[in-house]
Amino acid sequence: MDKHNEQRNGNYVANFPAPAPSGAYPTQSATFNILSFGAKGNGVSDDSKVNVLTKQALLAAWKSACKVTGAVVEIPSEFKFLIKPITLQGPCMTRLVFQIDGTILAPPNVGSWPKSSLYQWINFKWLYNFTIQGTGIVDGQGSNWWSSSQIIPLKKKRSKIIPDMKPTALRFYASYNVTVRDIRIVNSPLCHLKFDNSEGVKINNITISAPETSPNTDGVHLQNTKDVEIQHSNIACGDDCVSIQTGCSNVHIHHIGCGPGHGISLGGLGKDKSVACVSNIKVENIVMANTLYGARIKTWQGGLGSVKNVTFSNIQLSEVQVPIMIDQYYCDKNICKNQTGAVAVSGVKFDQIIGTYSAQPIHLACSNSVPCIDVDLIDIQLKPSPGCAGIQQALCWNSYGKSQAPLVPSSMDYCVKSGNDLVRRISRAYEDRC
Repeated sequence: MDKHNEQRNGNYVANFPAPAPSGAYPTQSATFNILSFGAKGNGVSDDSKVNVLTKQALLAAWKSACKVTGAVVEIPSEFKFLIKPITLQGPCMTRLVFQIDGTILAPPNVGSWPKSSLYQWINFKWLYNFTIQGTGIVDGQGSNWWSSSQIIPLKKKRSKIIPDMKPTALRFYASYNVTVRDIRIVNSPLCHLKFDNSEGVKINNITISAPETSPNTDGVHLQNTKDVEIQHSNIACGDDCVSIQTGCSNVHIHHIGCGPGHGISLGGLGKDKSVACVSNIKVENIVMANTLYGARIKTWQGGLGSVKNVTFSNIQLSEVQVPIMIDQYYCDKNICKNQTGAVAVSGVKFDQIIGTYSAQPIHLACSNSVPCIDVDLIDIQLKPSPGCAGIQQALCWNSYGKSQAPLVPSSMDYCVKSGNDLVRRISRAYEDRC
């Protein structure tokens, strides 16, 4: 394993060092401490509002800071603030900073969440040149949501208390040039950090953590978002460490520790015959430990559009069930209808994927009607984890490209076939939807 890893409780944990700081945080012209707006900071009182007679403390601080260039909304250290669901929106003056040095807590009681606020806890929208930073913690207190998710199937009926929808901790919508750095985001009821319809996103040196058994607690979720860099961070959760959905392009993910979780995934794409377009994704210098998957692309049958120009390189694995996967038959139910259409997958490179697996080394299940093309396997060295039973051989179906030794296990030798013009024309016809 990499020299930056350490072993905790028998599991490897990635500890990529943060890049050398480029200097102190920018000097700000005005600081708006939420204590000055009536917040109590005892972890019990609702600090999204002081009482029914006064303005919401956080919202009041936000509105004041929003009017000042380079202002700071400060969550001070050594305090805990209980914040009910809230939307913090712009447009604001540029270089606004949300400085989280203390702890902010979501309401722990599921029943106290308004039905209108189940999509997200803290919602940022219409912001430009905005930064979240600090040494503090964003705690979604999601355990009550997860336990309910696990109980419902056993009872075979829906709970009257727990809603189907669960909130994302931090969500950005229609925002540009956004930076999130240094903070910790923990125990979200659903996704921890989500970006919709945004552009110019930088995520650096953050920690995301939730139990392995917490359902659908993705680390970072991207959709309809482009020009993204995620680096020097550690993500442990109950679902994808990073999830890339339709409408995403120019995404660079590097120096990430992932695990536990479901790996780094593109998709599922093309559900309900929708058009999915994802391009120019680069994932490199990753350590994955105790994840279900490693580098994964998953699409639904019947979808349209394309996934193209994707690179997974220099990925170190430990106890990963299936390290490499393209699954064009993705289905999250027991039975899904067979359909002929598919999201076209092309220009995918798996390069220097090295480590141990516990179920199957590679799974390339491409559509019967729309083959995967230009899939390259280069320097893949995967060995079964010690003591693992029931190891499967490589599964490779209808994928075209090239391979370059070493390829271990040897069952990967014939995973990708040499393509021809007919195969390319079929695939390109589906790409034209994007």
